[in-house]
Amino acid sequence: MITTLAENPLLLLFLVAAIGYGVGQIKIKGSGLGVAAVLFVGLLFGSLDKSLQLPNIILTLGLSIFVYTIGLSSGASFFATFKRRGFRDFYFVFAMLIFSSALTLGLHYLFDFDASVTTGIFAGSSTNTAALAGILDTFSGRVEDETKLNWMMENSVVGYSICYPMGVLSSLIAIATLQKWLKIDYKKEAFDLKEEYPVAEEILSETVEIKNENYANRALRDLLRDNDWTVVFGRLKRNGNVFLSNRDTELEVGDLIKITGSKGELEKVVGQLGAITDDNINFNESEYEVRRIFVSNPNVSGQSLASLNLSEKYATIVTRLRRGDVDVLVNGNTVFELGDRVRFVARKKDIPELIKLFGDSYQALGQINLFSFGFGMALGLLLGMISFELPGGIVFKLGFAGGPLVVGLILGALRRTGPVVWTLPYSANLTLRQFGLILLLSAIGIRSGHTFVSTIMGGGAGLIFLAGMTISSATAFLTILIGYKILKIPFTFLTGMVANQPAILDFALQKADNQLPNIGYALMFPVALVSKIVFVQILYFILS
Repeated sequence: MITTLAENPLLLLFLVAAIGYGVGQIKIKGSGLGVAAVLFVGLLFGSLDKSLQLPNIILTLGLSIFVYTIGLSSGASFFATFKRRGFRDFYFVFAMLIFSSALTLGLHYLFDFDASVTTGIFAGSSTNTAALAGILDTFSGRVEDETKLNWMMENSVVGYSICYPMGVLSSLIAIATLQKWLKIDYKKEAFDLKEEYPVAEEILSETVEIKNENYANRALRDLLRDNDWTVVFGRLKRNGNVFLSNRDTELEVGDLIKITGSKGELEKVVGQLGAITDDNINFNESEYEVRRIFVSNPNVSGQSLASLNLSEKYATIVTRLRRGDVDVLVNGNTVFELGDRVRFVARKKDIPELIKLFGDSYQALGQINLFSFGFGMALGLLLGMISFELPGGIVFKLGFAGGPLVVGLILGALRRTGPVVWTLPYSANLTLRQFGLILLLSAIGIRSGHTFVSTIMGGGAGLIFLAGMTISSATAFLTILIGYKILKIPFTFLTGMVANQPAILDFALQKADNQLPNIGYALMFPVALVSKIVFVQILYFILS
């Protein structure tokens, strides 16, 4: 069996991927390793025999695809962080990474680790696979001796693998402990933050009877602006007649109007306008229809609802869209992306034109624009080859991890350049990212399995584990305490900010019982990811 796997690396790759993915689905008290289990299964297979290896190109390909797709999906939120909140959160994350790096440096000298092991400890304690991949790429670019290169790579993966579990556990312990010590009331915090940080709630529709005369004879656009309502007004029934409202529609006492929004926002609007009724305001099916269509037309991707001028061309109202597994309330500034499923009300005769405009092709969403994807990847790889010189004579490259990530962030924020759409359909991006990660984890796991077992059997794992536990625990506890007590960052935000791994984010979401941790995660993940890739390389240059 060993001989067969050694002679057939593709068979070895997919066997490790399949078993690893299956193991990752196993839940213990609601938490599992997820795709990261592929790494540990790879370590198991690699420990069986040194002849079990995968070609280097598999590691490089998986790494590049993984970080590039992350950049594409995170670009918009990455740059929105600075527009909305300035540099405060960036400085905070940066300061915590400096602390984590300094602590790693101190433990390196205390326990006399090799530099390659220390870089793995840093990446593992923060559960950052991209940082590990980045330092492995750095080794490849700086070490010419193949034997030494393989030894350094194996050491780094060993440090990562031993510290990774503690990196997850420390954050879970920090969240659970500090929420009790600080007496966090998640519901109250979510209520207080509702206006400033609206989260993805269940989107509902209600029919409201207008009873308040103070809101009569006023255009909907004025009501929305003056009352800061975040709802969508739809069909309206007046004197038995049903028609679509628009922003110039003026309400009258006795009108029935369909309103779409979050539960809390609907309660506020209904309380001001009148009362909920059971009338569903059904349209004459021969004239109007409610439909959901996919955005598969590249010409629509990257454009806002306002720029499409739909209300001027068609008798239609877009009420919401579904992106991934989340319903999003639509407004004029909403930017459509490939894969969005748009819900609208329109005249039946306008529906063919709307389908033509948006595309509505499920098959098209499974296809990848190889021009934009290939060109973007090429730009990222070229950027990764450029050498940068830091003060003190330190020269480094972004490599196959940092280059594609930076380019992906920029192109993801741009979304499109003229006719070229850089972003990928949601499902295609997720599939490529998962595929790239599986290639990456399988390759580094198999490569380092033998050294990993040797380290465990030789008794050298204890100090590595202790170092990883110290770094991850201190960083997690200090991040939450300083962020909450000094910077006054919401606790639910902070739980997302320390969620470097999906299991941690799932735990934070369960504790909060709302989506606020997702916002903290989305805002800080790109910043932390880029910073850690650079920090782990600087750490290595200092130590070497």
